[in-house]
Amino acid sequence: MNQSSQQQGSAQREDPHVVRVVLDAMGGDNAPAEQVKGAVDAVTARKDIRVFLAGQQEVINAELAKYTYPREQISVVHAEEVIETAEPPVNAIRRKKQSSIVVGMNMVKQKEADAFVSAGSSGAILVGGQVIVGRIRGIERPPLAPLIPTEKGVSLLVDCGANVDARSSHLVQFARMGSIYMENVLGIRRPRVAIVNIGAEEEKGNALVKETFPLLKECADINFVGSIEAREIPHGEADVIVCEAFVGNVILKLYEGLSATLVGAIRKGMMSTLKSRIGAALALPALKTTLKAFDAARYGGAPLLGLNGLVVKTHGSAKATEITNSIYQCVTFKEQDINGKIKKNIIVQKNGEEIGNGI
Repeated sequence: MNQSSQQQGSAQREDPHVVRVVLDAMGGDNAPAEQVKGAVDAVTARKDIRVFLAGQQEVINAELAKYTYPREQISVVHAEEVIETAEPPVNAIRRKKQSSIVVGMNMVKQKEADAFVSAGSSGAILVGGQVIVGRIRGIERPPLAPLIPTEKGVSLLVDCGANVDARSSHLVQFARMGSIYMENVLGIRRPRVAIVNIGAEEEKGNALVKETFPLLKECADINFVGSIEAREIPHGEADVIVCEAFVGNVILKLYEGLSATLVGAIRKGMMSTLKSRIGAALALPALKTTLKAFDAARYGGAPLLGLNGLVVKTHGSAKATEITNSIYQCVTFKEQDINGKIKKNIIVQKNGEEIGNGI
């Protein structure tokens, strides 16, 4: 960070009501245009946000020049290197110290920022989150936890991509952290927790599910409602949906793909004949409202829960709306002190001793 940025950042830290978000301006399919627009939209709408755009200074400044915005709320932090999606994550984090991801995460680690948002390499973000930002003491595996739209509102899918080979103890922690998130961010009292399974019966499932199910039943601090089949997820039958990352990622990608396919099929059908086009004109306002509720972009990105600072992963194809909402998500996360609640309330077993006080 240059000297003027450091001075501005230091002054900003004196106001505890301002949330400082580092945005990876170089990560994602639409960078830096959509990232910059998302940042500008966020600070234009709210005064309690300061955004640091991490990336190649000249490129970012060229995009910023297209907009009018409160200049005291956006700073550029130069980071010359870019971590590409295909790069091995561990090597990229180790070797590219001047990349936007590494520079941004170091700002969170050093308390120069409250959160880091990126649409870049998922692998690098997951590795960087654990290696640079670090895990909360007692957290075994931080999960990615996106909000997904349902018939009744939203549900938290945890894990959707961070821990493919999870253990039962990991899933129990996912359930606890997910409950804290939904209760404090969404205001859902005693959120319903379910584990993804191939049937409702307790004896069904693979070895991991069979081992985890009774452990979740024993957790007095969560509202465990049993198994949930994939077809029940869109109906909103649970608030926190627990699974390991392989299953979670399949659910998330199918969810997104099916939604896009249905929207395309509906649009095509409505434009197929003169009568359908007339009907479409009449139904369009109601249809837009319905489709908006199922637009994942309005809920922001997926936080990596259980770290010493907030890291949020957005879709690689994220547009400005998702970037803006991810920044807003960071504000809520800080206001509700989610990390503090996780540190205080998560119970883990380590060397036979309990760490935490319970929810």
